[in-house]
Amino acid sequence: MIWNPEPYPWPKPYRAAFCFSVDVDATAPYLWQHRNGVPKTLAAFEHRQYGMRRGLARITNMLDRIGVKGTFFVPGAVAEENPDLLPGLLERGQEIALHGYFHELVGDISDSQFTHALERSIDLFVAQTGKPPTGFRSPAWEMTPHMISELARLGLWDSSLMGEDVPYRIGGVTEIPVRWDNDDAIFFKFLGPGDKSPRPDCEVAEQWRQDAHTQIDDGGLYMLTVHDWISGRANRVAHLENLMAYVMQADDDIWITSCGGLAAHHKTVAGGLNVPMEQILPTVKGFDT
Repeated sequence: MIWNPEPYPWPKPYRAAFCFSVDVDATAPYLWQHRNGVPKTLAAFEHRQYGMRRGLARITNMLDRIGVKGTFFVPGAVAEENPDLLPGLLERGQEIALHGYFHELVGDISDSQFTHALERSIDLFVAQTGKPPTGFRSPAWEMTPHMISELARLGLWDSSLMGEDVPYRIGGVTEIPVRWDNDDAIFFKFLGPGDKSPRPDCEVAEQWRQDAHTQIDDGGLYMLTVHDWISGRANRVAHLENLMAYVMQADDDIWITSCGGLAAHHKTVAGGLNVPMEQILPTVKGFDT
């Protein structure tokens, strides 16, 4: 038990960090869900098309306007269908990283299938941009020991887990932590009857603003994750811009950077949480059946 953890050693003169990330899922999760047969109905598919038609441009234009570099996690299938996407993001100074190939869920695939999808995604990124990606985020934010070991083998950082407020190491991989309550999907994802009604934009924006304030005041990392087809609507982009303006104006000692920037810095950090591979999965001892 660590009763009094040391403050995280952010690069001077910073005391906390803010990171903006976009999961460019587009239609990939829909196609994976219906990989054995796409239905004839159009509503959900068209809803997801909004991101590539309008939402992503609105988000990137906003980032250009305020001078923030974000990290865009792109499934291979989305990049393949939109060959200008990865080069275009790089041209605008944004960071790109892996997000599965078909946004395949961990529980649906074998270890070998994961490795194949990962290597296929890397090959596609290299073909389209001329260089390999350096980071990964798992679809639906789930990981296995095999996935961790493969990322370590390939020298990739990860941003899928939630075991710390600041970057840490797990199984030899640098982890840039996320949080479900700082993800737009749990508040706004609505694809029709049966889904929970979305929360009001202004209510979530205020919650995120308060969380950014307290997380930064605590000396941690505030990681925000949005999706192209969910938060690309005009009102939500306006709220995102206001939130980032609040962070940028709060103090000069808040580091606004990308996931890759955080991972590169963490390689220089001594100490901190380090979870060895043999301790990744829990064990239950002393229980008689």
